[in-house]
Amino acid sequence: MPPREFCGVVGVSLQGKGAAPYLYRGLRALQHRGQESAGIATSSHGILHHRKGMGLVHDVFDREVLESLRGTVGIGHVRYSTTGRSDIENAQPLVLKLREESAALAHNGDIVNFDRVRRRLQAQGVEFLGSADSEAMAQMIAIEYGRTRDLEGAIRRMTAELIGGYAVVMVVGSRLVAFRDPMGIRPLVLGTMDGGYAVASESVAIELMGGTLVRDLAPGEVVVIEKGQTLKTSRTQSTGERAHCMFEWVYFSRPDSIMEGQSVYEVRHRIGRRLGEESPANADLVIPVPDSSRPQALGFSEVSGIPYAEGLIKNRFVERTFILPDQKRREEEVRVKLHPVPGMLKGKRIVLLDDSIVRGTTLKEIIGMVRSAGATSIDVRIGCPPIVAPCYFGIDMKERKELVASGRTEEEVARIIGAETVHYLSMAGLVDSISLGKESLCLGCVSGRYPVEVPEERQRFQKSLEEF
Repeated sequence: MPPREFCGVVGVSLQGKGAAPYLYRGLRALQHRGQESAGIATSSHGILHHRKGMGLVHDVFDREVLESLRGTVGIGHVRYSTTGRSDIENAQPLVLKLREESAALAHNGDIVNFDRVRRRLQAQGVEFLGSADSEAMAQMIAIEYGRTRDLEGAIRRMTAELIGGYAVVMVVGSRLVAFRDPMGIRPLVLGTMDGGYAVASESVAIELMGGTLVRDLAPGEVVVIEKGQTLKTSRTQSTGERAHCMFEWVYFSRPDSIMEGQSVYEVRHRIGRRLGEESPANADLVIPVPDSSRPQALGFSEVSGIPYAEGLIKNRFVERTFILPDQKRREEEVRVKLHPVPGMLKGKRIVLLDDSIVRGTTLKEIIGMVRSAGATSIDVRIGCPPIVAPCYFGIDMKERKELVASGRTEEEVARIIGAETVHYLSMAGLVDSISLGKESLCLGCVSGRYPVEVPEERQRFQKSLEEF
């Protein structure tokens, strides 16, 4: 099962239309990326209107609230906490002042050197209201913009100091601003709307707002949109290297999204086919762990000739378990979230397809559920390589000791989770399936080799290490 997820961001700049209803639809499309809090900030003639709260998008916003969020430009955010506590103080967007202009900021990702940056700002007299790294980003931009009145320059200077992966949307007066980290670790796309533009973490959000995907923002690109008309782009300092997060394709993004010009569904389908070639099994049924493993299971079934079946039914009114805020709640929710189809698994040899294993505790519960339904054997196939190292760029797995694959063989993992066998997709299989080349991917959690300097790690740059 996958790790807890991070956040989703969206922004629109329109002509003659209120932004809030579009932002609401965009956030609903991105709800899978975060379920702890949701927020929207809009601007009308330079006056900022904002609302955020704990819970799902439709719990935080109703018609009356949306009507109060006036203006044709705005941003939205759904969050789960990677850095900072799970509370309203750390919910986004964050509101700030940029000289005489009201502004708001929302971001997806993690800053590796957040503690050092925070200490430097505190030494300059900056007071923090929360514990999220988003606040440090907002303060850095505010300080530089206050000094120079050059917004793009302030963003460039902030980017030069920060280490990590991030996608940021801002509303500043009547402007929508969006930018991406210099290696493109976190995703951000640009689209057109009837009478304006939109940016979002995933293309599906733009499409469900009624827009059309144009392209991904380039790593290090800064986009400024004025009143839904003028679009200006510039670049922060970049080495030209790329490090797109492989987990966006494996699990995080919706299968109906397009990233870096590729269908997420097709990538996952290729993963399943490759896994079927690399790790065949003698079984009666291929069963996915819903929802994100369905394309992988279909691909595995096609290659292996083993029939595909929906043997586990998901309760769609239950939160995604890995973005719940603690391990105990995640384990308790598994049996509420999934239930086997009566009679389907009895006496059957099962191939259980999942996209990843992090801690192994949830998958162990699922295997127990499948075995209790009468399965005679369970062979687990995983659609990515073993997760053996922490992520520092937006995924909540910071310690090796919590990773079930760290220091263990496939046979040892199989015994821990209660399966007959466990086989992971190879590194080459993952890279080939995504089709961007390993030099363009962040593979830190499956290789221990990171695309940027990580103070906690001795191995600093993946490009300088031996070939896979």
